[in-house]
Amino acid sequence: MTRIIVADALDVVADGLRYRLADRSDLEIVAHAATGTELLDQLMYIEADLILLDVSLPGKDGIDTMRTLHRRFPGIRVLAYSALVAIEYVNSMLIEGADGYLVKGGDKEELIEAIRTTMAGGCHISPAARESVSKGYAYCDKRMDGEYIGLSQREREVIVLIAQERTNEEIGEIMHISPDTVKTHRKRVMTKLNVRTSAGLVKYAHDRRWV
Repeated sequence: MTRIIVADALDVVADGLRYRLADRSDLEIVAHAATGTELLDQLMYIEADLILLDVSLPGKDGIDTMRTLHRRFPGIRVLAYSALVAIEYVNSMLIEGADGYLVKGGDKEELIEAIRTTMAGGCHISPAARESVSKGYAYCDKRMDGEYIGLSQREREVIVLIAQERTNEEIGEIMHISPDTVKTHRKRVMTKLNVRTSAGLVKYAHDRRWV
């Protein structure tokens, strides 16, 4: 029996997965967590073999949750389960320790195959996610086998303020830095996230439920 916890902000996702796996005597969804913090709390008293982890969780998002899971519960397999297929999300989840990346919307057969592969020690990556990774980064040199450069806390704050439609001057006042320093932070995070416009930063913040 493979005991599964679904970590997704939506109850309907967990309900849908339960329905899909209802006829499988070897797979059981034992819990549903709506946030990363709730998931980590559940793992203190619920035994699980596999976690289906969404990238877009409120509060402690999926990528940050994955980082903590990898450190605190290294024996539990984690399969990222997300509608997001952009390379920054796929790479971030895999680099932080996810054992695969399954794109939502696939058929039941792929779901079961992904679980089977993950539990056997393999790495399942859905075709759409694999295609995104294979295209590589167009604007910066970042690869799966290369060094991962994460965002600093200050860079995260800049992204959130940009998503709130703050100007460079307003961000500078809030963070007690100069507008030129804000521009430097903005340019750096755009390079790290492989986006070319502020709209890309706004989308990134919304995808990760930072705003």
